[in-house]
Amino acid sequence: MTGIGIAALVVAGVVVLAAGFLLGRFTARRGETDLDLGTPVERATFHTLHTASLAAPPLRAGLTEDTARKAAKRLRSLLGTEALCLTDRERVLAWDGPGLGHHNEAVLRRLGELLDSGRSVSMRTECERPECPLRWTVIAPLTGEDGILGALIAYGSRESAVLVRAATEVARWVSVQLELAELDRSRTRLIEAEIRALRAQISPHFIFNSLAAIASFVRTDPERARELLLEFADFTRYSFRRHGDFTTLADELRSIEQYLALADARFGDRLQVTLQVAPEVLPVAMPFLCLQPLVENAVKHGLEDSRDKCRISISAQDAGAEALVVIEDDGVGMDPALLRRILAGEQLPQGAGSNGLGLSNVDERLRQVYGDEYGLVIETGVGAGMKITVRVPKYRAGVHSGR
Repeated sequence: MTGIGIAALVVAGVVVLAAGFLLGRFTARRGETDLDLGTPVERATFHTLHTASLAAPPLRAGLTEDTARKAAKRLRSLLGTEALCLTDRERVLAWDGPGLGHHNEAVLRRLGELLDSGRSVSMRTECERPECPLRWTVIAPLTGEDGILGALIAYGSRESAVLVRAATEVARWVSVQLELAELDRSRTRLIEAEIRALRAQISPHFIFNSLAAIASFVRTDPERARELLLEFADFTRYSFRRHGDFTTLADELRSIEQYLALADARFGDRLQVTLQVAPEVLPVAMPFLCLQPLVENAVKHGLEDSRDKCRISISAQDAGAEALVVIEDDGVGMDPALLRRILAGEQLPQGAGSNGLGLSNVDERLRQVYGDEYGLVIETGVGAGMKITVRVPKYRAGVHSGR
């Protein structure tokens, strides 16, 4: 487990233990007339945890002027100092409390030198204004994956070893939030890269063949050619859209219908499709471009790799807290050993894994979003077709279609 994960678990554990302890006291004495608010130490602990929980959300968005401004007031309250500021390596991002006009310039003159040491530093402010309460300062570095990002600077009215230690610990907690923000951005970039990979895997042959099929109807059946052209336009517009990591099951199924309409124009009676959908699962949010690659895979090894007819069944059913999507075909199937290598992301010889178009990508994205227990469940064998089961929670924090 990474240092970030350990730190996050420690913070979460403290919150849970403190909340559980306070709840236990309240529950044990709920029959009494007066509500027990706990000892002064317990109340201070609860206040500290509550303040930290309010400061965390903006920091999870990274270190910017806006997020620093939203977090600075909470952090100052957490430390109980006369003033507090957050900086990057070159400038003050946010200041809460008195002294902004004449203290920030003095800090910036020494900020780079102090941050290069990587250690917390305490010093006199050397302020000459008698009315200013800021006589002592602690500068603690804020770190991330790329090194030192900036500093948390706390000001007090006098020298205090407690302030030095408290400011250093709070700076470490802030650094954990900033590292988690970097991980969130890395995860977003990874998902975007995987979506780009899926788009790249939409077969150029499919696009060429679809246009050729549309062209074949221009003279013999102009109305059908027009309808197919509209389906093609909608399909490509959806597949290559540039916003949103998630969509709805309804939109994914609509994209599949458009894809199958184009495939039907090419293969005709060789392709037989059965679609069964429970209306209650249509609004369920899921990763964008998650089902279409699985259907394309079924068509590819069901028809393009076989001269026989192919039957594809697609069902989306309500399974309590989950939506259950099953895509099944009676095509040529696949060697289970080869399938395991594809899902493991192994580099295979050219053409060896062509029947697994998009399987590994979709499987990995489902596991990243929902956890390993939500990976693809695939049943197959050589000459035995393929059955792919996708389980999607109806609700998962952070997963929404953005509508």
